[in-house]
Amino acid sequence: MKILISDPLSKEGINLLKKHFTVEVSTGLTEDELIQKIKDFDALAIRSGTTITKKVIDAADNLKIIGRAGVGVDNIDINAATEKGILVVNTPEGNMLSTAEHTLAMILSLSRNIPQAVASLKSKKWERKKFTGIEVNNKILGVIGLGRIGTEIAKRALGLNMEILAYDPFISEEHAKNLGVTLATVEEIAIKSDFITVHTPLTKETKGILDKEKFALMKDGVRVINCARGGIIDEEALIEALESGKVAGAALDVFVEEPPFDNKLLEFDNVIATPHLGASTKEAQVNVAVSVAEDIISVLNGGVARNSINIPAVKPEAMAKILPYIKLAETIGGMIGELSSKNYTTIELNYSGEIVQNDLRPITIAAIKGLLEPVLGSSVNYVNATLLAKSRKIKIIESTHDETEEYTSTINVKLIQQDGMQKSVTGAIIEGTERIIQIDENRVDILPFGYMIISNHINKPNVIGPCCVVLGENNINISGMQVGRAKIGKSTIMTLNVDTEVSESILDKMREVDGIIDAKCLYFG
Repeated sequence: MKILISDPLSKEGINLLKKHFTVEVSTGLTEDELIQKIKDFDALAIRSGTTITKKVIDAADNLKIIGRAGVGVDNIDINAATEKGILVVNTPEGNMLSTAEHTLAMILSLSRNIPQAVASLKSKKWERKKFTGIEVNNKILGVIGLGRIGTEIAKRALGLNMEILAYDPFISEEHAKNLGVTLATVEEIAIKSDFITVHTPLTKETKGILDKEKFALMKDGVRVINCARGGIIDEEALIEALESGKVAGAALDVFVEEPPFDNKLLEFDNVIATPHLGASTKEAQVNVAVSVAEDIISVLNGGVARNSINIPAVKPEAMAKILPYIKLAETIGGMIGELSSKNYTTIELNYSGEIVQNDLRPITIAAIKGLLEPVLGSSVNYVNATLLAKSRKIKIIESTHDETEEYTSTINVKLIQQDGMQKSVTGAIIEGTERIIQIDENRVDILPFGYMIISNHINKPNVIGPCCVVLGENNINISGMQVGRAKIGKSTIMTLNVDTEVSESILDKMREVDGIIDAKCLYFG
């Protein structure tokens, strides 16, 4: 078998692959060159430099696996790879410690003005008073995102005698207590913290999680760090906060546009900036190269991958039967995650009908992946979804019933929150198509496709009309509508299919309508 490596990869990973297969290293290929070359290869190993488009995948006649030596897979057309049965793997743990250490280095450098002082001294100046810093001892560090990297940072910051406030929608109070941190909302972190560091993937929910409103809540003199993904912090809001003096300093390893040569943030003397170095240690580069090589070797030798992004490890004959339900479960998981608050402690999965005769594990994994992915992004996959849920002390319960009243098979996912509140979504496959058939106690018939507003409201006059007026005034076209039935004065549900995304500001106007309990815009790809 033949392996193509199209980006620079550590020699340890290359040598490991060479022990098993024929390896060709060809870096800097254009899309057309890759299309011409890829047809002969069984596996492709890349980093961030190669973009795997649908055209490349369509030309890959023999390709079985794409290995990304790193975390982000934005440069791979996952859907096209999945449709062609090509496994996509990444290496989410390889650079964990290097990123955590870089973040701590940024915090300490920021607190003591080290880069500025070095530059000053090298220009033959002796400016001790100018670079007076602050101690991190007894300061409050806000950590937004308490996954692998956030947890490692918290552990190390505790060793510096810092108090840790942490936001993570999937961490229980008990788990946080065991880590020695205090759970808080993003708003509470903004209000109380002396340092704030972000460690989430860049998703719809986390984009701009530190925005103008959050900066307005912060202490004067707060210091902000981003070694995760550009865009998690609203760069324009950060610029304004630096100009006003609200933010005493920022340490940035990532930017929305890279390289950030035209970014105004680089003009501030109190901004420390590094060129995306979080994963740039010798150890991390070896780790990701070896990890991706091991997954490629395992898959090509008939085994399974540890870090599969797109396809669970299921035999082909079984996959044909359950693939529609895997997709349905992931849709339900994503939907219920968007509709519920995130402080839940239990996930219940209830299967009914013919589906129970199959191996349900991949379906359960898909539901959990769909649930976690809006917040955790590409770091969650079919291999680690269950582990990530359990690491956050979320209980997973499965139950089966041989019969179902109306449908061949149904999948129900229920979230139980810390306060006992529940959210439930049920789906079925009807004539080969995914359908959402129930949300809580409300019977619906939803084809999960495109943009959809889901609203809870009180069943009374003059509620639905004003909502539609709000959308019309903002040039949002409604292409479909369903309204649940309920007694007058009771809560029910309304779903509106719309042609474009609906902003939070427009949703806020809908929420102001008397009788509207909540309104959210979901997207189904």
